[in-house]
Amino acid sequence: MPVTDEAIDKIKAMIVSGELRPGARLPKEADLADRLGLSRSSLREAVKALSLIRVLDVRQGDGTYVTSLEPELLLDALGFVVDFHQDNTVLDFLEVRRILEPAATAMAANLMSDEDIARLRTVLESLGDDPTLEELIANDLEFHQQIAAGSGNAVLCSLVEGLSGPTTRARIWRGVTEEGAVGRTREQHEAILSAIEARRPDLAHAWATVHVAGVEQWLRKMLGSAASALPPL
Repeated sequence: MPVTDEAIDKIKAMIVSGELRPGARLPKEADLADRLGLSRSSLREAVKALSLIRVLDVRQGDGTYVTSLEPELLLDALGFVVDFHQDNTVLDFLEVRRILEPAATAMAANLMSDEDIARLRTVLESLGDDPTLEELIANDLEFHQQIAAGSGNAVLCSLVEGLSGPTTRARIWRGVTEEGAVGRTREQHEAILSAIEARRPDLAHAWATVHVAGVEQWLRKMLGSAASALPPL
């Protein structure tokens, strides 16, 4: 095992065991390196790696702390993973979204309070009759974020949001190039919301699947044609 990986594992073990809790400050570098039987350079590399994935927070002049370890913080790096991959790999992320988001939508149909559902209705109705593409995408993100939060599962919510935001580029380009895409998006949002309002998790799951699968199907078709790479935002 590479020395840096060993250092990461040892710090991770301290966190998992509860020896280092969320918000705790790590011992001084020299003391921690000696305690874990590591060189200071390998410890430094491990701290750098763990700070990149938001497990540790390095504060200049203050010290290094364990972050809150909240799911939305730790899964924040998911967006970078999507952005650094090619368009055909984005299909893999859309497939995962197609699996997870309908499940979150079904859970929301059971668990969202009447007040939360009313707020979701307000989001949908705040969109004008002739929205710009930017307004539609912003409304789309807010709509899906509220449903994910309504699932009541913080990890599932973070995964859905992590997969939804970074695939916005494909959704924007679909709205630009595919005739009727904007109208279908609005109709499907209404169908999803109606199913949630009716407390029909089976129907909410079905409509969410149709909704996400539409983007996936369009992207597969696009990538199968010549000169099909998605343009940058």
